[in-house]
Amino acid sequence: MPGAAGTDAPVRVRPESFVSRRSNEFGRGISFLDAIYGFAATLLIANVDAPPAEAWTSLTALGESGVPTQAFGFALSFAVIAVFWRVNVRLIRRLRGLDGVTLAINLVAAGLVILIAYTTQGISDPSTADLPLPTAFYAANIALVALCQTVMFEVARARGLERVPTSRRHNLLDTAGALMSPVVFLVSIPIAMTWGATAGKLTWASLLVLGPLTGILTARAIRAGGD
Repeated sequence: MPGAAGTDAPVRVRPESFVSRRSNEFGRGISFLDAIYGFAATLLIANVDAPPAEAWTSLTALGESGVPTQAFGFALSFAVIAVFWRVNVRLIRRLRGLDGVTLAINLVAAGLVILIAYTTQGISDPSTADLPLPTAFYAANIALVALCQTVMFEVARARGLERVPTSRRHNLLDTAGALMSPVVFLVSIPIAMTWGATAGKLTWASLLVLGPLTGILTARAIRAGGD
């Protein structure tokens, strides 16, 4: 089976299950996944209720109606889904194609992305937003999506689907960087259950610093190793 540009490494999958990125079938599969991410983001608006007429009499009344909490949940999850979609695009761009196994993992990840619309309800509804369990469920949901995406790419690497194979050291550093987000969300679960929903959500905020910092350190380590 012909390799991608820059590598002649063999694809270690059954030929009948391999779909090359140059085929129409590959394009249809990726379009389907993109549509799922878009649909999941659209579903988030269902968590924002129209405020009653009296809530529009002042900013104070509007704030007390619960709209700000719901709008925050919408904005947070929309950003999260957009990031997951971007990561999926970036990872698949590094592959020469997909097979049945990697496509199945992609579909599991997409299903979990749709679930974000449901778990967002728990953290955006004013009556449940301060409870630890909805925060824990949301964190678990996000962590599982991130882990699925990482597993998909690692499986693709193992099956010879990477367009430009990299060194073992590069792979380990790359994976370590990708695991930062799910680890933070998983750590936030016991924090939320012990110290409350607010503490758990503040744990997520650490990614605003840890995410970019991990990316910079990982890139430097890869360059230092000459990979």
